[in-house]
Amino acid sequence: MDLRQLETFIEVANLKSFSRAAKKLYITQPTVTNHIQNLEKELETILINRSGKNISLTDAGSLLYKYAINIVNSCEAAKFDLASYKGCIQGHIYVYSSSVPRKYILPNIIKNFLQQYPDVSFTLADSDSKSVINSIIRGDTDFGIVGAKYPSNNLNYIKLIEDRLLVIAPKNYYDSKPNYSYLPLEDILNKKILLREKGSGTRSLLEKVLKKKEISIDDLNIKAFIEDPETIKELVHLGVGISFLSERAIADDINLGKYKAYYVDEVDLSRKFYFVYHNKRQLSPLNETFKTFVLDYINEFSTKTSI
Repeated sequence: MDLRQLETFIEVANLKSFSRAAKKLYITQPTVTNHIQNLEKELETILINRSGKNISLTDAGSLLYKYAINIVNSCEAAKFDLASYKGCIQGHIYVYSSSVPRKYILPNIIKNFLQQYPDVSFTLADSDSKSVINSIIRGDTDFGIVGAKYPSNNLNYIKLIEDRLLVIAPKNYYDSKPNYSYLPLEDILNKKILLREKGSGTRSLLEKVLKKKEISIDDLNIKAFIEDPETIKELVHLGVGISFLSERAIADDINLGKYKAYYVDEVDLSRKFYFVYHNKRQLSPLNETFKTFVLDYINEFSTKTSI
């Protein structure tokens, strides 16, 4: 059996898609099909049920999958250990993250990791929290950082840091209110509001908080749904409306006087960011090393902040 064919078979099984497997492996879809067909021909059995767009493993495919994982991981472990022996660990790591941790949390983690493993490279994908979770479940990535929990028995969430949402408003909206003072909830709900897209941790938290007050998002005067926090900041600066953003994401702008920031009375807009990973998927040695590094980083950070 060819190792490349086994790697292709594993990705098709994980992603349940020939096209997504091709994209992840940087090969063409016909090449993926050819790898699977040659593997089935060599083993003289059908490994994958193909019914329209639905992909699933046959009984023989499920049996091979367990061995294929062990074979590929053993090869990766051998390469990893040999690279460690030579003092040159290489490889590429994919991390999916929502916008706030990607900008304010991940850089420090990656900086510290690269100090130990300078020959490793990264791809950082920016997605909302829900999309990050879906990517982990689909197998596009092994882990990510999110600002909201979406329940799944296949996922482990480890608290990374705490954060809270603040209201940001144009400088002329609340003239008598200094930065970081408290606003009554009713003073906010009648304003023009710029809201994050559905699936973001920010919006999910806001919806939950308002629901407790028996207020629906549909009751608000929403002027725009926007994915990019930087665009929201600029629109608030231009006086288009108010919004809700992470306290970590606005500190520099407040110091520059671009807009004003307020806490909201009567509601709890605190939240947590989580490092999340699939708990039933066997990781490559490099990804396992990164996961262990992040978990150790979280433990060290928690110890320092508790002192």
